[in-house]
Amino acid sequence: MSILNKLVTQLNRNDEEPNIELARELVSDNNLEGIKEVIEHLTVKDKKIQQDCIKVAYEIGEIKPELISEYTLHFIDLLKSRYNRLVWGAMTALSKIAHLTSEVIMEHIEVLFSAMKIGSVITIDKGVLTLAKVASINKENSERIFPFLLNHLETCRSKEVPQHSESTLIAVTDDNKEAFLQVLRKREPQLTEPQAKRIKKIYKILGL
Repeated sequence: MSILNKLVTQLNRNDEEPNIELARELVSDNNLEGIKEVIEHLTVKDKKIQQDCIKVAYEIGEIKPELISEYTLHFIDLLKSRYNRLVWGAMTALSKIAHLTSEVIMEHIEVLFSAMKIGSVITIDKGVLTLAKVASINKENSERIFPFLLNHLETCRSKEVPQHSESTLIAVTDDNKEAFLQVLRKREPQLTEPQAKRIKKIYKILGL
C-alpha cells in the first residue's frame, strides 16, 4: 500500500497529526523507499498532496535529518516555487539539514538569498537559521554569508530583530562579533522593553 494513503488529504482530515505520525513511522521503520515516495510527490500537480508531503519531509528532518539530507537539491529547487507553502516548507527542511549539507547549500547560496528577499515570514525565519548554521561551519562560509545576515538584521522589522539575532548567534565568531554587536546596538532603541531584554541576553552570552 502506498504511504500516500496515510496523508491528511487522503484521510479527509483537517489537522496535521496524520502527517506528523507518518513522519514518525517512516523514521521508526527506516523506510527509505517511503521517504523517497514522499519526496517524489513534492512536484505533483495536486497542491494538497504537495503540502502534505513537504510537512512529512520536514517533520522527518526534525527527528532524523540524515534521512532527508540526500534531497537537499530538491528542497533548494522548491525555493523557486510560486506556491508559498512549498517555499517555506522547503526552507524549514533546509534548516533541519543545513549542518549536514552545507557544501551543497553553499553551491546554491544565491537561491537562498533570493528566497529570503521575497519570502514570507516563515521563509525568512527559517532562512536566517539555515544561513547561520551554514555560516558556522567554516570561515569561508562565514565570509560569504555573514554580511548578508548583518544586512538583514539592519533592515528587518524591529519585532524580528530578537529572534533573528538569536538564530544568527551560532555564526558569531571573534572575527565578526563586533560587527554583529554594532548592528544590535543600532537597532536596540527601536525595540520594545521585552525585545530589548532578549538582546541583552545575547550580550551576556557574548561576554558583555
